[in-house]
Amino acid sequence: MSVTLNRRQTLFAMGAASAAAAFGLPARAAEKRNLAVLSLASHAPSFIAFERGYFKEEGLDIELKFFEAAQPMAVAIASGDAEFGVTAMSGGLISLAQKGAVKVVGGALTEEKGIVGAVILASNKAYEAGLTDPSKLAGKSFGITTAGSSFHFMAHKIASANNINLADIQLRPLQKLGAVVGALSTGQIDAWAIQANVANKMIREGAAKKIGLVSDYAPDYQVTTAFTSSKNAAENRELTQSFINAYTKAIDDYNAAFVDKTASAEEQDALAKLVYKYIEKDSPYEVAKQNLIEGAMRINKGLALSLNSCTEQLEWFKSEGMVKDAISSEQLFDTSYVKTI
Repeated sequence: MSVTLNRRQTLFAMGAASAAAAFGLPARAAEKRNLAVLSLASHAPSFIAFERGYFKEEGLDIELKFFEAAQPMAVAIASGDAEFGVTAMSGGLISLAQKGAVKVVGGALTEEKGIVGAVILASNKAYEAGLTDPSKLAGKSFGITTAGSSFHFMAHKIASANNINLADIQLRPLQKLGAVVGALSTGQIDAWAIQANVANKMIREGAAKKIGLVSDYAPDYQVTTAFTSSKNAAENRELTQSFINAYTKAIDDYNAAFVDKTASAEEQDALAKLVYKYIEKDSPYEVAKQNLIEGAMRINKGLALSLNSCTEQLEWFKSEGMVKDAISSEQLFDTSYVKTI
């Protein structure tokens, strides 16, 4: 895939603002930047940083741009339609990194033993037919958004741990999260793995059955990463660091309220109401809040990056022929911004 990159005239804009100030003219407002997001609880820090003004405190005029899968988010960063993204490391993202278009600058959502994390679901039809455990996935269909998505990698980890050849599981790429939800609910696919806030809603509504947890098969899995354009990472360090600073504040709020539960009940309720604007709006607030609390997953403090997990994913993509063998870790990651773990 060939991608044409739109080059932002950042230096020119900065010079124009300085000139305006010198002549006593009103300076232009900060250039709007799009943050690519999904309507998932794992993106709660994005919503918190936006709503609480953390981006503005760092001098960023951020707008939220919503997507329904990880791969298009990487394309949006490369084309300039979005400035930053926080989502899974997809085959598309890796390929764009090799072309010099995007860089992973941090890590976000992590599977952690002892925390619910992503839930493995079976359709009611498949469950009644005997799919009551992930070890029985051979010969069954498993929903993913796209080839090379986090759902694809989770299917690999689940299959590997249960001595199942991944080729014996029928992967069904359905492009959008909503399409996978619909397919599982109607029995068009047999299984899926998704964050607990979505899974719990489906279970509560009788649309699917829980058969396992991804953390049992992929502990310490770096599910999502923070990324930006290679140009931003290399040449616009102040902008990139400002984004990380703002996001870090929101991560601390999120983990304290929902993961570690060290925040006050009032703070937890305030954050839940804030996040409720963006996820599970069709559920009553109290139900959505409980799903958020029960399904909370660790977001790495300071956007720390798990290089071991990310390298494992990179090598898997190579082994599956989804990315070129020639890509190096240096092409994909810029580890100068955050702690690596």
